[in-house]
Amino acid sequence: MTRRVRVVEKVLSANDRLAEANRARLDAAGLFAINLLASPGAGKTSLIERTVRALAAEMRLAVIDGDLATQLDADRAAAAGAQAVQINTGGECHLDAVMVRDGLAQLPLEALDLLIVENVGNLVCPTHFQLGTHRSVLVASVPEGDDKPYKYPGSYRGVDALVLNKLDLLPYVPFRVEHFWKGVAALNPQAAKFEVSCQTGAGLTAWLDWLRAGVAEYRTGDRAAEREAA
Repeated sequence: MTRRVRVVEKVLSANDRLAEANRARLDAAGLFAINLLASPGAGKTSLIERTVRALAAEMRLAVIDGDLATQLDADRAAAAGAQAVQINTGGECHLDAVMVRDGLAQLPLEALDLLIVENVGNLVCPTHFQLGTHRSVLVASVPEGDDKPYKYPGSYRGVDALVLNKLDLLPYVPFRVEHFWKGVAALNPQAAKFEVSCQTGAGLTAWLDWLRAGVAEYRTGDRAAEREAA
């Protein structure tokens, strides 16, 4: 008798169990974590730099940066003021729960308020692998075109927030903002939506307030009291 083994399902199932363990570690530490997704060049790292610089005076931040090679993005996050861990995926087009688990082991979780996981630039593979973070955020950008929600519905359907970046390029790029958001609304009407420019700083206040609310939700009462006393 021939038996068929669904390898993909087994891999994802094992990954999901590890993601649950990662979430438990984050919850125990009272650390709010987001998974930042985007295609290459959308501006994930620029958004991280802006975010870290804006929030560093009021909270402790860390970044786990996933990339195929180099530690350029982690160095940028560190220069902005975050604790940074670089994960080189060795050719894999996404982070998985094992990689994030190893990254968490290098950070003082109880001493942090916000963790940003910068996933590998890709709109397909990362959506299939849970990491254990509390929220998933997709960064799109004006130069990519306004058809991305229609072409990559799986990526847009499964996130908690959408950030449309590089608004400063609207005068120079044929991008229909209403068409873009119409596609998003058809797939994910409940997602938080932000329009920003990391170049000019436009729209970042609402994004930062959303992060503050997430941190407040997951920070434990004991840790909050300790930090206020400090």
